[in-house]
Amino acid sequence: MPDDPYKVLGVSRSATTEEIKKAYKKLARTSHPDLHPDDPDAAGRFKAIGAAYDLLKDPETRARYDAGEIDAKGAERPGRDYYRDYAGSTDNAYQQGYGFGKDIDPADIFEEILRSRGRGGGPSEFGGGRGFQAQGPDQRYTLEVPFLDAVRGSETRITMPDGQGLAVKIPQGTQNGQVLRLRGKGMPGYGGGPAGDALIEVIVQPHPVFRREGDDILMTLPITLDEAVLGAKVTTPTIDGSVGLNVPPGAGSGRVLRLRGRGVVRGGQKARGDQLVELKVVVPSEPDERLREFMTEWRKTHGFDPRSDLIREAGR
Repeated sequence: MPDDPYKVLGVSRSATTEEIKKAYKKLARTSHPDLHPDDPDAAGRFKAIGAAYDLLKDPETRARYDAGEIDAKGAERPGRDYYRDYAGSTDNAYQQGYGFGKDIDPADIFEEILRSRGRGGGPSEFGGGRGFQAQGPDQRYTLEVPFLDAVRGSETRITMPDGQGLAVKIPQGTQNGQVLRLRGKGMPGYGGGPAGDALIEVIVQPHPVFRREGDDILMTLPITLDEAVLGAKVTTPTIDGSVGLNVPPGAGSGRVLRLRGRGVVRGGQKARGDQLVELKVVVPSEPDERLREFMTEWRKTHGFDPRSDLIREAGR
């Protein structure tokens, strides 16, 4: 897979933020490793897609990448911007007619620029002072989290490259692709500067029953023929445990019932989403003889065509 984040997401360099977001969502849905269990490279592609989106969704980091200041992993490109930053400065001695003389070593010039930036002064402040300081690079990680741990909130531990264990708190309502920042847990700083941050992208694993749309939880609930015709109170799972659900008489497949306040709650917020339950009528694969006889007689006297409106609309 190419390193260029634009190529990873399949967008042009002139793509809008919305186009980048749309491309990422499409790829995230179709490229999840769980959908390609026989492909050993699926996990790598999925991580690359997430990393590319994380870089391009932020206008600031995108602009820095386009300018060549950082690479596709978000790491600084050492030494590429120092001369550019100072070349056009009014207090740059080398723009004031002196130039690079035969007695001036360019390596000394750039070394002094770094020292001056560490002191907060200009390149003309020669001699003495502390050396160049800068914050260390950020480290990027990917963390797979079970669906219910993400919506309920949880805490897990990860092992850093140096072998250090680190507790990571997963906030309630964490979304797929969300990036958690652990300050000071990245690479060491330069010249005594502060350490960078650890940026942890959360990959929420699919759930066999629940799906998420915004702050709402979606699921499909099978019901029997008699429950659909007569109505019933049935048990349905939610992210907080099973609850009773009233199925009204005459409910058919595709009808959606709403359980208010049974969806996702974001950390620090009081309001939460709903759970949307789509009903699916399931009939026995081999109906007993009495049911077959009853339905045969019922069809003779109560038959109706549920597709009539569909046929009429299709002909317009």
